[in-house]
Amino acid sequence: MRPHQWTKNVFVLAPLVFAQALSDSGSVKRAGLAFVAFCLASSSVYLVNDIRDRKEDRNHPLKQHRPFAAGKIPVPVGVAAAAMLALGSLLIANHLDSSVLGVVSLYLFLNVLYTSGLKQVVILDVLIISVGFVLRVLGGGRAIGVEVSAWLLMCTIFVSLLLALSKRRHELILMADEAAEQRRVLGQYSAPFLDQMVNVVTASSVLSYALYAVAPETIERFGGTELVYTIPFVLYGIFRYLFLIYQKSTRRNPTEALLRDAPFLINLLLWAAAVLWIVYAR
Repeated sequence: MRPHQWTKNVFVLAPLVFAQALSDSGSVKRAGLAFVAFCLASSSVYLVNDIRDRKEDRNHPLKQHRPFAAGKIPVPVGVAAAAMLALGSLLIANHLDSSVLGVVSLYLFLNVLYTSGLKQVVILDVLIISVGFVLRVLGGGRAIGVEVSAWLLMCTIFVSLLLALSKRRHELILMADEAAEQRRVLGQYSAPFLDQMVNVVTASSVLSYALYAVAPETIERFGGTELVYTIPFVLYGIFRYLFLIYQKSTRRNPTEALLRDAPFLINLLLWAAAVLWIVYAR
């Protein structure tokens, strides 16, 4: 079920924070339920993916220890668990709103297509991962009844692409000549090609956040330009992430490395504190 990956679902809460709705208990509850719905949905997707890829995972130095690849859990048990998790996510989404149900349903449907074959289509594979993050943000917005800004969507797209591309690069480097045997699409990538795309989305992430910080609608909503002072935290966070990818490469995937990196986590907390002060305390 990958509970450590549930951290990705914090994107669901972004509309709650930037809509200045943290003081509204009803909105907090609805956003929390949307978060739970996406946690259940993503876990369902992980189970389906592991069941489908169990043979290929046996050739991976890390994934071979996953329960289905290692034969620790019977496939029928996994199928039943995936179905229950998916149903639970849909029931929660339906309880919130029909539009939230639509977003969660689309998330599940898109990931089924991804697992069924689209993850083997070069470039489209990482774009689908990025769309999954966008759907998280949209689901969070629909849950509390606010319109998600174009700036937040752009930041989400570029940051999620950075995560997806760096994961592909990690897989390619880790498996080396055997990469294509473990994941067919990796045979169509190369480290220089992935590095070029990482450069593009890294610059785009910083630029979109910087433009959001000085956009007229942002200044009007938050009563000033103070959000611009959080840009150094964003720069440090992205640079630290690139440092972990290129200078401190390990067998762990980039997301797991981030969650274990104290400097990155401290910087993230400082950025969050600064944003909350600017958005709520002024």
